[in-house]
Amino acid sequence: MNPLAVSLIAFGCMCGGMLLGMFLRGVLPEHHLSDQSMSVVRLGTGTIATLAALVIGLLIASAKGSFDTMNNGLIQTSSKIILLDRVMARYGPETREARDLLRRGVASVIERIWPKERMEQSEIKPLDPRAGIEALQEKLLQLSPRNDAQRWVQSRALQVSGEIAETRWLLFQQVGQSSLPMPFFGILVLWLVIIFFSFGLSSPHNATVVVVLFICALSAAGSLFLIQELAQPYGGLIMISSAPLRNALAYLGQ
Repeated sequence: MNPLAVSLIAFGCMCGGMLLGMFLRGVLPEHHLSDQSMSVVRLGTGTIATLAALVIGLLIASAKGSFDTMNNGLIQTSSKIILLDRVMARYGPETREARDLLRRGVASVIERIWPKERMEQSEIKPLDPRAGIEALQEKLLQLSPRNDAQRWVQSRALQVSGEIAETRWLLFQQVGQSSLPMPFFGILVLWLVIIFFSFGLSSPHNATVVVVLFICALSAAGSLFLIQELAQPYGGLIMISSAPLRNALAYLGQ
């Protein structure tokens, strides 16, 4: 589900809980709102608020850690792509087709993941979607080294390309894995609704209080939005930059 829509739903639920608390404050008997009763309510709400704060903090840290891992993986992959191109260049002109395949493959990945950022390298032909690092490895395996130096370069190129493929599949497995499963999200929103219900129940009815509580609810919904955005590093408002791959592409073929 869209992170913004989910966050707005959570915001609406929290505001609904707050308004319900304010409504009940006006209709409940006086002894339900006594100092002793409200002390117990505040104590219970404080416990839930502590749990919610801890969980939200841990989820943000986990989502940020996952985002940084994928960003670092992209940077490392970009550097290995440059290394692979230089290694193949050392082999000789026989690897020209494989190097062109690598360059087109990087351009294709950039166009697919960041479609809004149009490529400036218009001379690069689109790559067949079925082709990829495996196709490049097939080209390397078809080479016939004539000496020990070329055999070493072929072995090194296959090793680097294997590392790129391993990192690619590792990052692919992490794409779309949300740090906030929906059942857990529902429980967290329920905690927040209870908290804001308590705020509405114990707060006086005036514009300042209502505005402050609405801002607090918006902040809580914003934290949920941040968690979901960080869990989708290749889409949404908070995205991993394409700069490492674009920098690598600029070096390829030189």
